[in-house]
Amino acid sequence: MNAATDGGAMRYAGRISQWNDEKGFGFVTPHDGGTRAFVHIKAFQVSGRRPAEGDLISYAAVPDARGRLNATEVRFAGQRILTPAPAPERDMRPRRPPRRIPRVAIGTLFLAAVVGLMVVGTLPAVIGLGYLLLSAASYLAYSIDKEVAGRPRWRRTPESTLHTLDLLGGWPGGLIAQQVVKHKTSKQSFQQAFWLTVVLNLVAVAILWRAGIAATWTRWLLG
Repeated sequence: MNAATDGGAMRYAGRISQWNDEKGFGFVTPHDGGTRAFVHIKAFQVSGRRPAEGDLISYAAVPDARGRLNATEVRFAGQRILTPAPAPERDMRPRRPPRRIPRVAIGTLFLAAVVGLMVVGTLPAVIGLGYLLLSAASYLAYSIDKEVAGRPRWRRTPESTLHTLDLLGGWPGGLIAQQVVKHKTSKQSFQQAFWLTVVLNLVAVAILWRAGIAATWTRWLLG
């Protein structure tokens, strides 16, 4: 296990393998294996950002009364040791919780609308079936990636793969999975790319629909 001393205290290097930003806690897994430790937002040194899954951190590990490891004196990789400011100078105002996006509702309503339009014959079947199949694939990909996130020896699903599935039409399923399995919702860069894929997909589908290309594909594939 990567360890170093800092003022007499043994410190470790690891990566946040799970993080619940709404509740402000998660787990950190040491780089070279070993027991993962519980980490709380209050254990982090003052910083300009909140933790996210995948962040590299250094920390001291202290067992609690039940023998479970807790990460303390947590710093992001490369962050300098800061001297705590006097109590009167600290901003003691509670942080506002992040705005929740009703991901399950949005994804479910969109798929329901797709099915409805397909049933009445307004939407070409190739588009409707494409959304349903790709959404199932995207949901499965998110779920598997979440499952192996805390297992260093397991290979993660590349973010590019998730984005490709979403871009092709799986974004409703990906959106639902993000809320259900609590995955990729707090990583800002991923969310920005995700919503871009949603916009690009909707624009592309609208063009295929209006130009009659989707209807042609439907007749060719389904007869």
